[in-house]
Amino acid sequence: MLINGHPKKSVCGFERLSNFWKSRHTMCFQGHGEGRVEKCYEMMGLIFEKLRICSMPQFVRFVHDLLPLKKHPDVVVKDLRFGTIPVKLYQPKAPASGLRPGIVFYHGGGGILGSLKTYHGICCNLCKKSDAVVLAVGYRMLPKHRFPVILTDCMVGTMHFLKSLDTYGVDPARVIVCGDSVGGSVATVLCQKFVDRSDLPKIRAQILIYSALQGLNFQSPSHQQNKNIPLLNHNLAFYCWCGYLDISPSWISTVLKGAHLPAEVWEKYRKWLSAENIPDKFKKRGYLPMSREPLNEAAYLETKITLDVVNSPLIADDEVVSRLPEACIVSCEYDILRDDSLLYKKRLEDLGVRVTWHHMEDGFHGVLTTADMSFFYFPCSSRILDAVAHFIKGL
Repeated sequence: MLINGHPKKSVCGFERLSNFWKSRHTMCFQGHGEGRVEKCYEMMGLIFEKLRICSMPQFVRFVHDLLPLKKHPDVVVKDLRFGTIPVKLYQPKAPASGLRPGIVFYHGGGGILGSLKTYHGICCNLCKKSDAVVLAVGYRMLPKHRFPVILTDCMVGTMHFLKSLDTYGVDPARVIVCGDSVGGSVATVLCQKFVDRSDLPKIRAQILIYSALQGLNFQSPSHQQNKNIPLLNHNLAFYCWCGYLDISPSWISTVLKGAHLPAEVWEKYRKWLSAENIPDKFKKRGYLPMSREPLNEAAYLETKITLDVVNSPLIADDEVVSRLPEACIVSCEYDILRDDSLLYKKRLEDLGVRVTWHHMEDGFHGVLTTADMSFFYFPCSSRILDAVAHFIKGL
C-alpha cells in the first residue's frame, strides 16, 4: 500500500517520532529565535523527504500542530464542516445588540504550512478585538493537493457561509474577507471573482496581510533585500511556488533572470509590476535593477500558468479592480513579498478604491503567527491585529 507515493512502513517511522517531538518541542524553542527554529524544522523536513519518510510540509505541519490550543473565555468556538470543507466558527460570548460583522479568514503558509489549529489563537483574538463572527476556512494542501485546490476549497466554504449568514447572526452588509500570505491571495482572488455575483451578499471589505499577489516578477527591491530573511526566505518561497503550481524547480534560475516570460508580456504589465511604482524610500536598503535575459520558450510553456489572474491577482483587468470593495493592506519591511502589497495598494488607489495601509517597519513575513505564542512573541503581531480590528469596527 502506498501513502503519498511512499510505502506505508515508511510513514509508520514518521509516526514513531511523535512522542519524541512532543517531549522536545517546547525545549527546542527556548533560547532561540523563531527564524532559526523554523529553519531547523524545514531542514529536518527536507531530510525526511529525501529519506522518503514523509514530505517536508507534512513534517513541519506535524510539529506545528503539537502546539496546545489556548482557551479564550470570551470566545465560543465550534468545529464544523461545510460539505467536506473543515471550518472553525468563532463567536463572541457576550450577547450582541444586533447583527455582527462577519470575517471569512484564510490562513497563510504557502500551501505547505499552517492549519486551522495553528491559526486558532489569531482567530480568537480577531473575534474578540473586533467583536465580529470569524469563520476560518480549512483547505487541502501540498504535497498531495496542488493548484487550484486551495482556491476551490476556500470558495466553497465562503459561498456556504455567505448563503447562511442569518444562522450565525452576521450582518450581510458587513462581510469581510481576510487572509495572510497565500491566504491574502485567496481573499484577493475571491473578492475579484465575487464582483459580479448578484446571488451572494456583496463583500464589504478586503483585509490583505503581507499577501502573495503575483508570481511573475522576482527581481523587485523586496526580493533582493529580504531573500535571506525568515520566515519566508528565497528558497522556501520558490519551494511553495513550484509545489503549488506544479512547476519544476529546475526553472528557478531562469525565472530569476526574467527569461520565463516574453518581452511583450513584461511590457504589458510593466505599468503594474515595475519597481518604478515603488517609492524610493523602500529601495534604500539596496536595490540593483536587473536586465532580463532572452526568452526561454520551454520555461515559458511551463510557467505561463502564473499569468492567470487567480495566481497573480495583481494583474487583473482595470474593469475588475476598479469595482472592488475598500481594502486594508498590511505590509512588513523585512518581507520578501513586501512589494506585492505596495504595488497592489497603488493599483487600487489609482483606480479609485479606498485603501487603509499599515506598514510595519519592524515586521517580517509570518510575524502574525507569533501573536499567541508567549515564548517568541513579537509586539508587531499585536499591532497588526489591533489595526485590523480598528478597521473592521469603522466599517
